[in-house]
Amino acid sequence: MQEIPAFKINGFIALGAAIAAAWVGLWLTGDITQLINQLNRGEVAPPALLGVVLLMVATMTLLGLTTLEPNQGRVLIFLGNYSGTVRDPGFWWVNPLASKELISLRVRNFNSDRLKVNDAQGNPIEIAAVVVWRVVDSAKALFDVEYYEEFVAIQSETAIRSLAIRYPYDSGNDQEASLRGSPDEVAAALKQEVQDRLGVAGVETIETRLSHLAYAPEIAQVMLRRQQAQAIIAARQQIVEGAVSMVEMAMNQLRDRQIIALDDDRKAKMINNLLVVLTSENNIQPVVNAGHSPEA
Repeated sequence: MQEIPAFKINGFIALGAAIAAAWVGLWLTGDITQLINQLNRGEVAPPALLGVVLLMVATMTLLGLTTLEPNQGRVLIFLGNYSGTVRDPGFWWVNPLASKELISLRVRNFNSDRLKVNDAQGNPIEIAAVVVWRVVDSAKALFDVEYYEEFVAIQSETAIRSLAIRYPYDSGNDQEASLRGSPDEVAAALKQEVQDRLGVAGVETIETRLSHLAYAPEIAQVMLRRQQAQAIIAARQQIVEGAVSMVEMAMNQLRDRQIIALDDDRKAKMINNLLVVLTSENNIQPVVNAGHSPEA
């Protein structure tokens, strides 16, 4: 199915024509009692018959009047066939014999439930997302799927599950994408995944975002300790790299400025002391060597 525009005319013009036809029809018909008696005798005058026809036309014309608000559509179905869609807001006249299905073209949100799935590393996680969508093809939405709103909900949750198994919850490096560390990339991938599934229903995916992401309760404490350990290791690595660089700089400056000549043994002791001071978690209390006393 493909959406097509439906035939329509201005509703005020059709309303004016219906009122005029009804007025002329009443004038030609005359007294209703006399008309009924004439019908019983089979002696209906042509003007009265024309008046009855005009009244029927006016009634049918009134049945074709419809109104539309902004971002709404009327899908017309005539004798089981799709006749077109009216999208323009206002007061319109359409085929009075066609059924008129009202469909919303406004932007809507779908908030998924918290889904329990396994990520790319097999860890059980809880994940939920918000999908912003709207209908762009009313014909597909009504005729290609059964209950398009329910279709959007089911397919969106399926897309979220499919996305979760492709990414780890967290990665150990910045180069690998993860659910927690790459929100923009994950959102773009989820949007494409949802759109691929909802295109058949004439639905456009405007935006997707994860609204909830956490480890499953049964492993939450274990994974928290793991994250803490990884953070400690990363911090220690950075501290050690910085300490080595500072020690190297200190030794090079002592050598270049010829402040003091150190043999290998004294260099090793100084390097050891500097590394202890720079990498220790607690404040180090230095011991000042004031030299040997004369009596010694």
